[in-house]
Amino acid sequence: MLEIRDLHVNVEGREILQGVSLTVNKGEVHALMGPNGSGKSTLAYTLMGHPKYEVTAGDILFKGQSILDMPPDERSRAGMFLAFQYPVAIPGVSVANFLRTALNARLPKNGDGDGARKGISIPQFRKMLKDKMALLEMDPSFAGRYLNEGFSGGEKKRAEILQLAMLEPEIAILDETDSGLDIDALRIVANGVNTLAGPQMGVLVITHYQRLLNYIKPHFVHVMLNGRIVESGDADLALHLEERGYDWIREKHE
Repeated sequence: MLEIRDLHVNVEGREILQGVSLTVNKGEVHALMGPNGSGKSTLAYTLMGHPKYEVTAGDILFKGQSILDMPPDERSRAGMFLAFQYPVAIPGVSVANFLRTALNARLPKNGDGDGARKGISIPQFRKMLKDKMALLEMDPSFAGRYLNEGFSGGEKKRAEILQLAMLEPEIAILDETDSGLDIDALRIVANGVNTLAGPQMGVLVITHYQRLLNYIKPHFVHVMLNGRIVESGDADLALHLEERGYDWIREKHE
């Protein structure tokens, strides 16, 4: 589903990714680990087409087609999703209105030439939202709050998981979803991801620490260092990193 081929990326004239190759298929959960500054978030933003990140070599294929020339909104409509490490607050816009707008933006355009899209009906949207919030064990009142305004760290991340549930992407990229969460919030967010993960969605979980992987069980674990993936393995690799840290990785590859 998602294939990254020898990807090189510059940020403000500095090469950050130095030849990343990775394939994520539907139904697979991949964990990408590594120390600060190794290029993990750069990869996430590049995959979603952030204009600050310049691809200088390599390619990104989604469903067999290169997406390098696709803007972020087209990548989203194609079936990709990014949960941010630091979600932005949008005062005055409720969670429900934001989600309905996002859903409508992903619908195909009408064929009448005016570029308009037929939006999801309010009753249909309300039922969908109610069902997804029940699935994630979320209080219905959450939908009426302004998006991320005054939210705790855990609430912001749960809002991201609710977006994931509503948009139903084929590839989900979670950029350090565990950042700033206490153990209870971490468990709630992880349970949400586990509930949504399945044969129709591939997941790339980006994290520093093994603790998130106590709750989200990856099929594959990859370690990034200095802009390259230098180690890959199964879930035991994450446990090994928890025990020994990243120094042995640096000694082996630097």
